[in-house]
Amino acid sequence: MNLLPDFRYHRPATLDEAVRLKAGSAATRFVAGGTDLLVNLRRGLGEPSDLIDLTAVAGLADIRREGDSLWLGAGVTLAELARHPEVLALYPALAEAALSVAGPTHQAAATLGGNLCQDTRCIFYNQSEWWRAANGYCLKHNGDKCHVVPKSDRCYATYHGDVAPVLMVLDGDAVVAGPDSVRRAKMTAFYREDGGAHVNLAANEALAAVVLPPQGGRRAAYAKARVRDAIDFPLAGVAVALRRERNVIAELRVAITGTNSAPLDVSTGDLIGRAWDSDAATLLAKNLRKRANVLLTTVVGAIYRRRAMQGLARRLVDTLWEGG
Repeated sequence: MNLLPDFRYHRPATLDEAVRLKAGSAATRFVAGGTDLLVNLRRGLGEPSDLIDLTAVAGLADIRREGDSLWLGAGVTLAELARHPEVLALYPALAEAALSVAGPTHQAAATLGGNLCQDTRCIFYNQSEWWRAANGYCLKHNGDKCHVVPKSDRCYATYHGDVAPVLMVLDGDAVVAGPDSVRRAKMTAFYREDGGAHVNLAANEALAAVVLPPQGGRRAAYAKARVRDAIDFPLAGVAVALRRERNVIAELRVAITGTNSAPLDVSTGDLIGRAWDSDAATLLAKNLRKRANVLLTTVVGAIYRRRAMQGLARRLVDTLWEGG
């Protein structure tokens, strides 16, 4: 681990002040819980000129009703999210995902916004500085090529957040604040498939909140495969939301994490209007294989992650279907 680099420290009281500070320098970073950013900085991954502490921003840690929807401030900790009565009552899959992140001490510090905007990971990137220098820098950090796919013009580092796919299947909106405006975007559009620039935020923007609509009979769940159940990132994670009408699928939303450079929704249009049976499960597995891009692993590991992803999806739909 390296010493932290020198930086200027700011602790604004409003989000407007925070985004204006961010707009002043391209080398400025936001920090709240710091469970992702500070670890990377200690590994030499980045040298920000300024750190903007968001923990004093008024209202950023609020959970409140907004009409029929629920407003989740980006500064809410994962521990608070997991135990909030309205989250537990209306969106239990979100609480389940928050509790699956790392361990209790991480959840007490880590925030919703930080988890959603966490950095992507790669075996060529998440290493010590001396290792990266000896083996050659990569497209994501100080280099000009991706070591995973050398002829590619983009980074293939993967995203391993647990909360984002759940917010996708719950049809959540990201609330993004800039210096002069606030915009909303679907969580499915908040990310892009590029390990070096996977979040659709401009340099002068900040994620302010996520807004969840009423579910209207839709039920959701999340599960992930990992090496150690206590703390590990997902090797593959799946979120599912299902609405059943009599004996057919009226609505099915599926999103994945841990396999691609961003959390991604999976096509399910060909399953709507049919019963959930072995043929439907086979079709869903096919759609998952088309969407997932398992790299950075051995052949055996890739097979395991694909099978784990497909098995998780089937198990979740089975459970939601039976409870429907």
